[in-house]
Order: sequence, then structure tokens, then C-alpha cells
Amino acid sequence: MLLRIFKGTGPGVIFLIIIILITIWISAILNQRLHPRFIYETDPMPLYGLMKLLIHNSHNLGVILSFLMVSLMAFLMINFNTTVFFINERTFLPAVIYIMFGGFFPDHQLLNPVLPASIFLILAIMRIMDGYHKTGTAYNFFDAGILISTGSLFYANLIWFGLLVIIGIASLRTGNLKEIIISILGLLTPYLITFSLYYVIGKDVGILIKLLGDNLFTRATYYPFPRLTIVALIFSSALILFSIIQLLKHMNTKKIKSRKTFSLMIWSFLISIIVYFALPSASVEIVWLTSISVSYFLTHYFVSVKKKLVPEILFSLLFVFILLIQIWYLR
Repeated sequence: MLLRIFKGTGPGVIFLIIIILITIWISAILNQRLHPRFIYETDPMPLYGLMKLLIHNSHNLGVILSFLMVSLMAFLMINFNTTVFFINERTFLPAVIYIMFGGFFPDHQLLNPVLPASIFLILAIMRIMDGYHKTGTAYNFFDAGILISTGSLFYANLIWFGLLVIIGIASLRTGNLKEIIISILGLLTPYLITFSLYYVIGKDVGILIKLLGDNLFTRATYYPFPRLTIVALIFSSALILFSIIQLLKHMNTKKIKSRKTFSLMIWSFLISIIVYFALPSASVEIVWLTSISVSYFLTHYFVSVKKKLVPEILFSLLFVFILLIQIWYLR
């Protein structure tokens, strides 16, 4: 029942998405909390530090700003599929799933650098896919490099997603060396500008280098996983794995552009998983990045599977798990 409702595209579904967004974020509004003592809070990257300065570290303003950024992400998630149409249906489901996955970790439902970084990542992916069948040199990859690099000035670990630009060139183009060079220049440009600004205003450039190193390699504070969250994560992980397997089985039946888009999403998912397990600085905040690709995997499964009862049950269980996590956190 729930899945059938959210697979629609009517104005009523938009209203329900808003209700879900408010419901999931109600704990952040009612239960004021301290920021986790992660390195990106104690020693923020330049743009995230500027964002915190502009809101004067206000909890309420931070929650409102975060709420608006998640709303923007929901819009971009829908818009991307509408534009490329790599899922077989026009649906609001990617936005619903993205919002739901943000509810797994209530501690991070406040202002954090991964939220603006996720906006830059989805915009970069959209620019990469704009390079498909583009004649001449595709400067989309330069734009994508700038977007990812700028996002990393909020959340340093986004810089590893620069690999997506190179992967996109290899997948969509015919090995144009010029495009690889301009994509690397795109990744370097925001940092060259930032270093130049530091130099002009008389700040120590070495501080920025140390800041970047600390944000990339300092061990994150341990996140204590509640039992309910562990059970929910095991369930969702199994569901994600099943959806990826189902996607791979049907990949050859899709149009070329759809296959390329899903391949890029799989790479994005793999990079986020590798970053989480391989880098000491990454913690559960990366869910905001992982959820981009995961939302499309699950949407593809939910809209393409022929048996309707099983996906209805799985979607409802996912919804209930997230709702229970939010209720538990409000205790």
C-alpha cells in the first residue's frame, strides 16, 4: 500500500513527501543535540567553516538549513531521473528513499558538511552524464571536476569522488586525453583559488594544507550503533545488495545511456563504501553520499519487479525501521 502510493507522481504524493520529511526531521527540531566531535566539526574545511560562521553556530538555523538542503536534494534526485529517464518510470520514489535513509542516524540530522557536499556530488553526476554523445571536447567534465572539488571544501572526503569524472570519461567518451586533462584542472581549480585567497589575505597556506590532511586522515570519533540501528542496517544492506543483483541481471536490456548512468551510480556506491571502510576519517555521515546511488538502485527494484506483494512488504519494513529509530531517539 505504501509503495503503491509513493510510486505515483500526483500532487498528493508531493504533499506526502513533505509530511515524511517533516516526520523524519521532527526529532532534530524537538531534541536539540550537540554536534558529534568529528574532525569536520572541530576543524572544519573552509566553506563549511564559513557556513557555520554565517549562521553563528545556531542549532535552530542549522536544522532549518539542513532541512532545506535535503529538500533540494530530493528535487534534484527526481529531476535527474526525469531528465535522463534511466529508470523505466517517472516517479518520486528516489526522493522518498533518500529522505528515509537520512533518518538512520538522527545524530547527523543537523547541519553537517556532507549535506552541501551531496548537492555538489549529484550536480557533478548530472554534468558527467550531460557529456554523453556530445560532439567535440566535452567541457562538462571540467564542470564536474569543479563541482566535486568545491564540495570537498565542505567535506574533504568528497575529493575521492573525483574518480567518477575519470570513470565517466572512460565510459562515455573515446579516450580523449584533452578531456582527462581539463577534468583534472577542474578538480584543482577550487583549491588553487582557495590557496590564492589565503595568500592574498595573509593567512598561512600551511594551515590549509594541514586542515585538508587532518580532515582526510584523522581517525573519526567512534559511533555507537544502537541495536535497533544495527538490525535496520542489516535489513537495508541485504535489500540494497538484492536490488543491485537484480539491476545487474537486467542491465543488458536497458538503453545504452541508462546502462551508462547506472554504471556510474554503481561506481559512486563503491567509492563511498571504500572510503567508509578504508579511511579513518570517514564515519556514518557518508550515508548522505551513499544514499544517492542506493535510492536509485532501490527505486529501480521497486518499480520493475513483477511480484507486487514482496516489494510492498520490504518497503513498508524499511519505513517502519526508520520510524522506530526516530521514535527511539526521541525517548
